[in-house]
Amino acid sequence: MNATTEQNTSETTFLGLAPFLRASVSGQDLKPYAEALLAEAQQKQTDGPLWMNLSVAMQCIGQRDIGLSIQAMALEQQRIYRLPAMQQPVLTRLLVLMAPGDIAANTPIDCLLERTDVDLILYYVSQPDPLALPIPEHDAVLVAISESDANRATLLALEEKLHDWPKPVINQPKHIPCVGRDAASELLRDVAGIEMPPTLRCGREVLQAIAAGQTTLAANFPGNDYPIIVRPYDSQAGRDLARIASAQELAAYLAKVQASDLFIARFVDYSGDDGLFRKFRIALIAGQPYACHMAVSGNWMIHYLNAGMYEDANKRAEELAFMEHFDDFAQRHRNALDEIYRRTGLDYLLIDGAETRDGKLLIFEIDHTMVVHAMDPEELFPYKQQHIAKARDAFRAYLQRLTASRDA
Repeated sequence: MNATTEQNTSETTFLGLAPFLRASVSGQDLKPYAEALLAEAQQKQTDGPLWMNLSVAMQCIGQRDIGLSIQAMALEQQRIYRLPAMQQPVLTRLLVLMAPGDIAANTPIDCLLERTDVDLILYYVSQPDPLALPIPEHDAVLVAISESDANRATLLALEEKLHDWPKPVINQPKHIPCVGRDAASELLRDVAGIEMPPTLRCGREVLQAIAAGQTTLAANFPGNDYPIIVRPYDSQAGRDLARIASAQELAAYLAKVQASDLFIARFVDYSGDDGLFRKFRIALIAGQPYACHMAVSGNWMIHYLNAGMYEDANKRAEELAFMEHFDDFAQRHRNALDEIYRRTGLDYLLIDGAETRDGKLLIFEIDHTMVVHAMDPEELFPYKQQHIAKARDAFRAYLQRLTASRDA
């Protein structure tokens, strides 16, 4: 069996990302499960779904490179994987175009649509012809592929392929490059009510010269001064992200981080009067905003899982209030949200951000590959199910409108 077919004859159930994320969120140790999958996979060398499940499991226990090697083996066997709807009748068959890569490389739409009436058909595209395999029957297409140097040629090829596609296409590939950190900050720089400092891509040698005192930050990046934010160009989920307050700190950072290509941006202090930082995630679905979460932390670099949300009832109460009164927030930032939707042209988009002290919408990142889920323990987060359901139902309703208008 080879990758020219839609799927092999494996009896293994393809799981996608959602069950693994659910287990991780609950604190389950996935290492024994990954080890069991590995032992089974060694006996079933041509079982694509099994190897793909193993790839996700390995990545979830921190073995990214091994997971990607295993994924490559899975894709040699099979490039199309199905996640059947858990509810009947089926509302929509959604063809999800994916690129090979780690678990952050594509829109994790199965986490949002877990246990719903939407059939997901995950098609891992390839080069030079991204849609070389026979296309499964579907009602709509979602381009899930992330913006990156590695995916640029694929997105360009898909732009031509999908231009006159007979089914509705969500997130046309021509719009995806605008979510790159540098492109996004340029796109939104003059929007009233938005604060998004320019994100500037630079080579390591420039920063080394600044760190060594051979030149200055302002001379190379006019309008910028310390403190700045520095991260590798391909950094995700805060990997090697740092706040730098001096040339000496920059030198220490470069001694630890060996990336050759980096991003820098001016640091904005978004702490409140109590000294705490508040970061939220918002989904824009067909231009309408939905609250996904809000984390509260004493650290400016907030990740939901390490912000103390599980341990602190007061923080959860604040997140509940944010979600309960989200309509007020959305109205306050209506112009900014409308402009983000209009300028990006993306039908499904996530925003990570905060509010500045003067009331602006501070944008950290816009992207379509962030995760949205309602997997946190209900005993601690009873409000999450209701509010994430709003986003889930909005996406389902959008699918229904798209397919109905195309069929009319």
